[in-house]
Amino acid sequence: MTRTPRTSLFTRIAMRLMGRGDEASCAEVADHLQAYLDGHTDPEQMQRIAKHLEHCRHCGLEHRTYTEIKSALTRQSEPVDADAVRRLTDFGQALLHGEDRPVPPPADDR
Repeated sequence: MTRTPRTSLFTRIAMRLMGRGDEASCAEVADHLQAYLDGHTDPEQMQRIAKHLEHCRHCGLEHRTYTEIKSALTRQSEPVDADAVRRLTDFGQALLHGEDRPVPPPADDR
């Protein structure tokens, strides 16, 4: 009986992290996931990402999470409060710039 050589765990992990010719790496998926979800990647990149998502649990979970968020936002029936979006954007920007304690939103006067 002839045994087929098995790929080592290290090799399989390295292939996922670094990618291979026909499959994107975890870093590529992270960089292009939003564009992939929006259908804004070229067909070759789309195929490489899709192939990676079939095998990588971590990236697959992130893909499912973003898909669920996008789906929930699509189902939303009420218009989004522009002031709430501005406050959320400001909060995110404060976090990106390393502010430990982002400035709280102004009190609601209602």
